[in-house]
Amino acid sequence: MTNNISKISILFFAAIRERAGTDVVRVLAVDGMTVGDAVDAACKAAPGHIELGTAVMLALNGEYVARDHLVSSGDEIAVIPPVSGGSDEIADDSEWVLLTAEDLDPSALTEFVKTNADGAIVTFLGVTRDSNQGRIVKYLEYEAYQPMAQNKMAEIIGEMRSRWSLGKIAVAHRTGRVNIGETSMVIAVASPHRRPAFEACLYFVDRLKEIVPIWKKEFFEGGEVWIGKTPGDGTVV
Repeated sequence: MTNNISKISILFFAAIRERAGTDVVRVLAVDGMTVGDAVDAACKAAPGHIELGTAVMLALNGEYVARDHLVSSGDEIAVIPPVSGGSDEIADDSEWVLLTAEDLDPSALTEFVKTNADGAIVTFLGVTRDSNQGRIVKYLEYEAYQPMAQNKMAEIIGEMRSRWSLGKIAVAHRTGRVNIGETSMVIAVASPHRRPAFEACLYFVDRLKEIVPIWKKEFFEGGEVWIGKTPGDGTVV
């Protein structure tokens, strides 16, 4: 019997998971197999027998790759559909990255980044609103691919530090159901001066929507829909 060590795991998320009828398919690893080969085989083997469009990205062991990238037994491939707009640990004493199903406390993140060395703190809150594109929104649900999402959030923080002189940084994002008026994301950025803090905060929000695999499903009066753009291939200039 072939065990999972000689197979490749293909993970499906959000709308693609619903179409596939499963969250994971394991295919036999063969010599010369590419990421695209493995994903195509998994799509055929899935209960939904799905076909992927072009608006997806593929991640191999937590990093975005092209379809022609070679794979090995034991690898994990994530099929990343369009995204919305790890563990809950503080990485070190200067950064805090959090993905959680619990309510977010902006004051805790703001307090974390506060030091006597920085004269500015910018804290941004993303809050669920009650309407979108003419629809009456009832609530949202967020889904994340962990730990890749957490790693990519940390990667964005590294990009921020390469552009601006910043102090401590804390970011948090909800998963699961988020009701109207609740906070879905918090980012707190400290800096010696206000302009870098404002610019870095905006950069994080824009960049998160480009590369971090977190999906948003909107539940509205009369239906539901996944919302977002394809991550992994955009840059901020």
